[in-house]
Amino acid sequence: MHIAIAGNIGSGKTTLTKMLAKHYGWQPNFESVEFNPYLDDFYKDMERWSFNLQIYFLNKRFKDVVEISRSDKTIIQDRTIFEDACIFAPNLHEMGMMSDRDFENYSDLFNLMMSLVKLPDLMIYIRSTIPNLIAQIQKRGRQYEQSIRIDYLQGLGRRYEEWIKDYKGNLIIIDGDTVKFESEPADFRSITDRIDANLFGLFS
Repeated sequence: MHIAIAGNIGSGKTTLTKMLAKHYGWQPNFESVEFNPYLDDFYKDMERWSFNLQIYFLNKRFKDVVEISRSDKTIIQDRTIFEDACIFAPNLHEMGMMSDRDFENYSDLFNLMMSLVKLPDLMIYIRSTIPNLIAQIQKRGRQYEQSIRIDYLQGLGRRYEEWIKDYKGNLIIIDGDTVKFESEPADFRSITDRIDANLFGLFS
């Protein structure tokens, strides 16, 4: 099976991925941030590096999804290829940080890839408000994230909500502001109960 965790920057995707992988014995697939050759440059000059960054992510995410489709293991993935193309790239384009030419090129490539990709067996979306995201970003203290613009996070948040509203696959939504799965065992158990019912329940 392919389980995916979606959510804005700082919503807790990586933490929840680790916890669910340990709980179920699933194989985690993490988003590469520490070794991304464009990320630091991007946050310093978004307009210059947006296309390079998004192509890097698209390439890596497509490789991941091909490997997942070929695996006989249950894999839980931290962020998906859909978020790159449906949320991050359009948000940059709307902000004027990606040109029409680059966005059209990017979209054509994504659409070609989508003809070869299927939806995850379960998508888990962590919904979170901007103040909570900012608190989480500051808490984890990644240097390159300290210059993230508020309007950038807000634009991503709007697009996440638009995307998830029309999502056609199997979906669980978690309130990241109130469900403290990292620190409260009962909150984490409420998530695993929903996953169990969704994936393994009698009528699932």
